Order: sequence, then C-alpha cells, then structure tokens
Amino acid sequence: MTAARREGGTPRRGARVRRPTRHRLAADAALLLVAVGFAVPLAWLVLASVDPEAGLRVRVPSAPTLGNFSAVLTDEITFTPMLNSLILCGGATALTVACAVLAAYPLSRYRSRLNRPFMLTILFSTCLPITAIMIPVYGLFVQVNLIDTVYGTILFLAAAQLPFCVWLMKNFMDGVPMILEEAAWTEGASFPQTLLRVVLPLMGPGVTVVTIFSFVAMWGNFFVPFMLLLSPDKMPASVTIFSFFGSYGTVEYGQLAAFSILYSLPVVLLYALISRRLGGGFALGGAIKG
Repeated sequence: MTAARREGGTPRRGARVRRPTRHRLAADAALLLVAVGFAVPLAWLVLASVDPEAGLRVRVPSAPTLGNFSAVLTDEITFTPMLNSLILCGGATALTVACAVLAAYPLSRYRSRLNRPFMLTILFSTCLPITAIMIPVYGLFVQVNLIDTVYGTILFLAAAQLPFCVWLMKNFMDGVPMILEEAAWTEGASFPQTLLRVVLPLMGPGVTVVTIFSFVAMWGNFFVPFMLLLSPDKMPASVTIFSFFGSYGTVEYGQLAAFSILYSLPVVLLYALISRRLGGGFALGGAIKG
C-alpha cells in the first residue's frame, strides 16, 4: 500500500515541478521578446549613426565613419536648436517645479472639503489632449502678442505640465511629518524657511522625480513649439528634426540617427546627475528621533 502510494505520488510531484518550470520558461521567453523589441531600434540607431549608407535595415556598416556626426554638428542643425530646447525646457521645468511646490503645500497641510474635488479636477485636466486646446490657445497668443515668443511658449509648457506635477508633488509632500515643521516654527522659523530648509530637503527624491518627469515630457514635445513658434532661429531640436526629411520622400537616415543620439544626451545626462537622489528615500527616521 505504501509503495503504491509512493508510486502514485511520484508523477504528481513531477507535474508540480514541471508546471512552474513551464511557466517560468514562458515568462522568460516573453521578457526576451520584449527586450528584443527594445534592443533592435537602439541597435539600428547606433549602427546607422556610423554608417555612411544607412537605411531602414539593421546591419553592421562595412566602413564605419563619424561623417554623420560631422554633418549634423553645425550651428543651424544642432547647436542652436539644442540651445533653444535647453532654454525652453529648462525654464519651463524650473517654473513648473516651483509652482508645483507652492500649490502642493496648502493641499497637503490644510484640510478642507474642497481638497478632494480640487485634486480630482487636477487629475481630470491631465487627461485632456493638448491638441484639443491648441487652436484657442493659438488665437489667445495672437491677441496678447505672445505668439513667436520664447517666454510665452515657456509659460504654456509649464501650465500644461503643472496639473500632474501638482498631483505628484502633493503625494510626496504628504510623506513629510507635520511635527518637523511645528518644531521649526517653535524655533522661530518662518514659512519660507520651513519650506526650503525642512520640507524640501526631506522630499528631495520627490522633487527629483517631478523635475525629471517634467523635463523629459517637455524635451520631447513637438506640437506646442511647432504651433507657438514661427521663427526658424527659435525652433527647438524636437521641431528641427524635420530637416532630415527631404522632399520626394528622401531621408538622411545616417544623419537622423546621429542627431537622435545627440538629442538624447541632455536627458541621459540629467538623469545621471540627479538619479542618486532617487534611491535615498525620505530620511525621516533620524529626523523624528529625539
């Protein structure tokens, strides 16, 4: 009887072992397909940037060259548009983060019946497509003489990005204990000093996330500067990428790949410089003790 039970139990144990193994293999295969889907475009981008005869195929160039980078490293193609992008996105990001902090503080610290409806309204406004409001915005900019101005475009980029940033900032600010601010007030600190010296240092990872999110979203924005800026010398790099698409359907794929790599560098550098604050978390344990 015991031997029969053992013989009968052996296949069941084997089935239990094989089933997780099959599931694991299926999950690994799915992840491998996803990884290939991301790796193939990146491989084309790198290989095409050094290929003088680049096309849409992913291939190793027979004679690698840096001629594509030399062709795009000019004031008209790269340097001026990149500078315009840094001015637009950097100014709009700084304005967005500053306004998000000031708007999130009362929402986080003061309780009111209007807080929840206001936050839901903010969340709903993030779902509105930017294309749905660009026509009235364009008409407004024409009437108030903000069309084809860098500061006007900065204001609109910041306003479009602000609702979601306020939502994020408020959630991060909720994690800072109110007792720390009360302790600072008892020491004679003012509201600006408490916000700058107590709250913001403790929510550094949150400010970093909002900053990166805002900058990346604005850096890749094509439609807003394309609609609000008219002068070619004010266009950011996200718009001047059209210069690589010639008439009659011809495309300079090698120069396009080289420009795309250069266009991605500021975002990568920004993340590399401030990503160390992302893993720090909120250093509240030692601040509350004592």
